[in-house]
Amino acid sequence: MYRLGRSEAGTVPEVTDSHGRQTIQQLVLKVHSRCDLACDHCYVYEHADQSWRGRPIVIAEHVVGQVARRLAEYVTDTSPESVTVILHGGEPLLAGPARLRDICAELTGALTPLTELDLRIHTNGVQLGRPHLEVFREFGVKIGISLDGDRVSNDRHRLDRRGRSSYDRVLRAIDLLGLPEYRHLYQGLLCTVDVANDPIAVHDALTALEPPRIDYLLPHSTWAAPPPGHGAGTPYADWLLKVFDRWEEQGRPMPVRTFDSVLSTLRGGPSLTEALGLAPSDLAVVETDGSFEQADSLKTAYDGAPATGYDVFRHSFAEFADHPGVRARQQGEEGLSETCRACPVVESCGGGLYAHRYSDERGFDNPSVFCTDLRALIVGVAERVTERALVPSVTGVEELRLAQTELTRLLVAGAHEHLAGHPDWDTAWELLLGLDTGETSGVALDAVLSHPYLRPSLLRADARSRLPRLMATAVAASVRAGVETTLDWDEPDTEVHLPTLGTVRLPQPGRVRFTVSEGDFRWRTPEHGGSRSSARWRPLERLRPADGPTLLIDDADPYRNRYPTPVASPLSPSDLALFGKRLRTAHDLLDERHPGLRDDPRVLLATTITPLRAGSGLELSTSAPDALGLAVDFEPEEFVRELPLLARRARLAALRQVADLHVPGTGAGRLLDEASACLGRAAALAPDRFATEEELRRARHALDRLAMLPADELTENGTYLVQELQEEWVALHG
Repeated sequence: MYRLGRSEAGTVPEVTDSHGRQTIQQLVLKVHSRCDLACDHCYVYEHADQSWRGRPIVIAEHVVGQVARRLAEYVTDTSPESVTVILHGGEPLLAGPARLRDICAELTGALTPLTELDLRIHTNGVQLGRPHLEVFREFGVKIGISLDGDRVSNDRHRLDRRGRSSYDRVLRAIDLLGLPEYRHLYQGLLCTVDVANDPIAVHDALTALEPPRIDYLLPHSTWAAPPPGHGAGTPYADWLLKVFDRWEEQGRPMPVRTFDSVLSTLRGGPSLTEALGLAPSDLAVVETDGSFEQADSLKTAYDGAPATGYDVFRHSFAEFADHPGVRARQQGEEGLSETCRACPVVESCGGGLYAHRYSDERGFDNPSVFCTDLRALIVGVAERVTERALVPSVTGVEELRLAQTELTRLLVAGAHEHLAGHPDWDTAWELLLGLDTGETSGVALDAVLSHPYLRPSLLRADARSRLPRLMATAVAASVRAGVETTLDWDEPDTEVHLPTLGTVRLPQPGRVRFTVSEGDFRWRTPEHGGSRSSARWRPLERLRPADGPTLLIDDADPYRNRYPTPVASPLSPSDLALFGKRLRTAHDLLDERHPGLRDDPRVLLATTITPLRAGSGLELSTSAPDALGLAVDFEPEEFVRELPLLARRARLAALRQVADLHVPGTGAGRLLDEASACLGRAAALAPDRFATEEELRRARHALDRLAMLPADELTENGTYLVQELQEEWVALHG
């Protein structure tokens, strides 16, 4: 069993607007349009788009003010938990410390009353000095620096306009960032891959600088202007896999975004970079003249490729988000070429960076120009990390639930690594450690950690933004365990949701104290207070079916919006009573029609139910397999018909989060899904012999294809599942 001492990398969840569309969460703000280096691989100056020539050199004050106002309007309308603004160029440091301070102050003043503002700057580092760093320290601006490795590798492309090396000047900047007063601002290093460079020398040079993270970027290229070495094997995959092996040998001393993204998507998690995966684009660019543009990488496609015709004076961020070019990069798998959609690694690759798909003949309806390299990279990583041994989660549902809980425990431990030393958190951490080691209190802690919406809420890039949720989690665990404690923290919202328990409505955001005693609690702000008997407390409802575990009806968790369709607003008492009555009827009918379902090891039945908007039917959560969404007007007959099939899917989804069933990036996963779904439908259609035979035929076809796979494509876990499906087929076929 994992204890609260191990960690797991965090990710950023997608955020959608009221129409279910991806919102803009990142703004690249061009503050200076010129550069002090003359990198020959620069997409701004050396590629097809030359619009920089007509831009103002420095962004004007009135443009910054309008950007801030427009973004504040958008944030007010869409209510994101945070928004990221990246100061960019050209070379943004050329704007000077005073101008950069004005820009940061304008953005901070407009946005911090509305949401969490994550300010960043991307720079070549040549000009970086203490005056800049003092500005960045004042506003918490995180700094990313471009460096292509050791001196020889870096100087291959990154020379100044006099042809001189930039290497020593960049290292001086990195040395400054290593000072205690600035270290917290250091975000990491970005390195553009050149296969002419020695991959080990590059990686060792970067890791020697001890950056918080590294990102390796493929050189911007298209089918119209392919990269060096294109068509001769897989040079970029070979280069990156050598780096991956070295990174593994080193014990993964820091995150490497490219590798972390591949590892995440191979396990069914989200992409961590626009260059890989199917996540929709959430990025806007505003140039120095206030023009809205799409991603900068499109400059490598053709002249004018990133242009939208929009600007911040005549258009809003909402209008930009509706631009056809933006929508084209938010279509997921449907927006990919036919070749990509048929590829077994599509969920990890995602067609590669959108700009890299361009050709003069077919526009962006192509695989990436790095297609063969991306596939070789993903398959190579998958082969290296696949764990083949059989795990208990595959053979027992309770073991699977426990393994799911351990994933959340890892996230809490990972957050602690970043929050240790924060006085509010240190108190909560000591409480959690104590609860975790007690027999009774450990059960109470597990009950909270197993809540399906807790883990998605902790998948945030910034640990400090998770602090209020973690504090509320500690309160909930303490209440359930009956352990006395007092916890204080700064609450940014007017509601504190205690996972598995309910919601406290605060008079206003601010400092809050929760005191737990004998399984009850009281809360206090500087001016108000209350308890469980207060009108400001709204508990969650529970339903206890005649046979089976208690069901939690969670219509209030702020992170419950994890379904393909929108969730319902918190239900009124009468609507909640009606929903509960309908749910009880459905479960009684389920027990009558499928009496052995609760004990079936091939299904994972949800213990948390969330009401969805009317007409939504039944939906599995996209990130929490142990949760089920039900339309407020669902019909019990529909529930009984659909639930057994959804529960099979839920089990497979949960297994993929905790175990390797096959080598990722192969066709085995889809065949397992197909065989399981067909057998589930065959069982449900048993009275209809013709329909049952058709589903059994399809299941047999999928199982036969699984049997023909190379022996090393399935792990022991996958082999166990195939055998389980084979036995089920025999039992149904008779």
